Amino acid sequence: MKPPCDPNLFQTTGPAHQISGVLTVSQVTARVRGAIQSAFPEVIRVMGEISNLKFHQSGHLYFTLKDKGSELACVMWHQAAGKLKFRPADGMEIIVTGEMDVYEQTGRYQLYARRLEPLGIGTLELAFRQLYERLQKEGLFAPEHKKPLPRYPRHIAVVTSPTGAAVHDIIQTIRRRYPCVLVSVYPVSVQGASAASEIAQAIDVLNRFAEQLGIDVMIVGRGGGSLEDLWAFNEEVVARAIFRSRIPIISAVGHEADVTIADWAADVRAATPTAAAEIAVPVQQELLENLALTQLRLRRSVQLRVSHHLQHLSTMERREPIRWPLRMVLHRIQSLDQLGLQMEQHLGDELHHLEKRLNRCEGWLRTIEPVRYVSNLNRRLEERIHALNLVLLRTVQATDRRLNALANRFVVQTPQTRMTLYRQHLSARQRELDSNLNAAWKNHTYRLESTGQRLQAISYQRTLARGYTVTREVQTGKLISQAGQIGVGDLVKTETGSGSFESRVVESDNSLQKKHTP
Repeated sequence: MKPPCDPNLFQTTGPAHQISGVLTVSQVTARVRGAIQSAFPEVIRVMGEISNLKFHQSGHLYFTLKDKGSELACVMWHQAAGKLKFRPADGMEIIVTGEMDVYEQTGRYQLYARRLEPLGIGTLELAFRQLYERLQKEGLFAPEHKKPLPRYPRHIAVVTSPTGAAVHDIIQTIRRRYPCVLVSVYPVSVQGASAASEIAQAIDVLNRFAEQLGIDVMIVGRGGGSLEDLWAFNEEVVARAIFRSRIPIISAVGHEADVTIADWAADVRAATPTAAAEIAVPVQQELLENLALTQLRLRRSVQLRVSHHLQHLSTMERREPIRWPLRMVLHRIQSLDQLGLQMEQHLGDELHHLEKRLNRCEGWLRTIEPVRYVSNLNRRLEERIHALNLVLLRTVQATDRRLNALANRFVVQTPQTRMTLYRQHLSARQRELDSNLNAAWKNHTYRLESTGQRLQAISYQRTLARGYTVTREVQTGKLISQAGQIGVGDLVKTETGSGSFESRVVESDNSLQKKHTP
């Protein structure tokens, strides 16, 4: 049985939205959107776990909020995402505040988030922990980056609010302890949306003019307050400005229990602004007392040294060389006289010894008659000179003869003549070489032709041309010389003088057949 059908239901005379009883997709989505908006209040709070978190380049956040049974798509536009104090992450349990709506292009309902709150911990506390861990990994809190404070500062810059109690406590403490130092206040906001950027800018500006102004210490801080009030000193921009500062920075934020990111990044942390002033400068009165005590110690030390030297001088004066200097000179003169006598005695002994040696040498010279010895040496020297002259004369004559012979040969055989002879000799050798090469070529050509003719005469093609044949087995290519090498059915190839042909064996001599058995 066919179901009843309204013939007007399938008329297509106009657009789909004009068909009676039919809804378009947009109409369905609009009704669903209206139902969702009517079912939920304008602002709702939903608790769940973040998953599939995506940070879009436009600044929007897309994530899924899920629990054990369901999932809910969430979107947070960049205006709201830019105000987050902490960084969301997958697996984090949060409370989302926003409104429910439908994304018409996909028909998907989703939660548009306005605010995110971490579950079980405050938003600011979580943001503080995340920023602390990230900056600590980068090394901004490492002790090796901390700069020492000058012992006697000349110019202190205070970055704080000009109307707060902190700046008055700092200035009064410095004036009371060390009034000779110059104090400059750089006014900034220490609370509110622009406070962090103003503090960071003040630190950078003071570093830029540090040499011109002679600033050698900087105090950055404010008085006490809630975590929200102190949050400007927990911003990353302030921590990085403190880290790159060339001027040593003392952080003085809140009370002793308040700890901020700026305290970790600074070179020295003070519990209060008053404590920061006490750390920055010494006590002038204590310095003066120390100077007076040091002066007294120096005076006593100088007096002791003078007394010691005077006593030593008195002792030296009582010594005999100082009291009777002429006696010491007379002693030295007597010593010189004794040395002179010893020297005269020693010289006399030496002269007597030399005189004895001279007498011995004189007797020896008389024995050898030096005049006759020298005369014999002169005669022998003259004989050697005469013999040497004869040898030189003969050598010069022989050399003269050789030079004359070489000159004659050079005159007879000039370079041009020798070159002509060399050319004639080379031409003769060239003709002889060409003749020998032609003869050798003809000889080898004749021997090659004779060898070729002999090879052709004994080749097996000449034998085949005379009516003989050669038979080979087709499969193996072996030469068949006996009937027993083939059997019935084998394929053979027969080569004649004019060509070749193949044939199959149909009958063979059984008495000689060895390849096949019956």
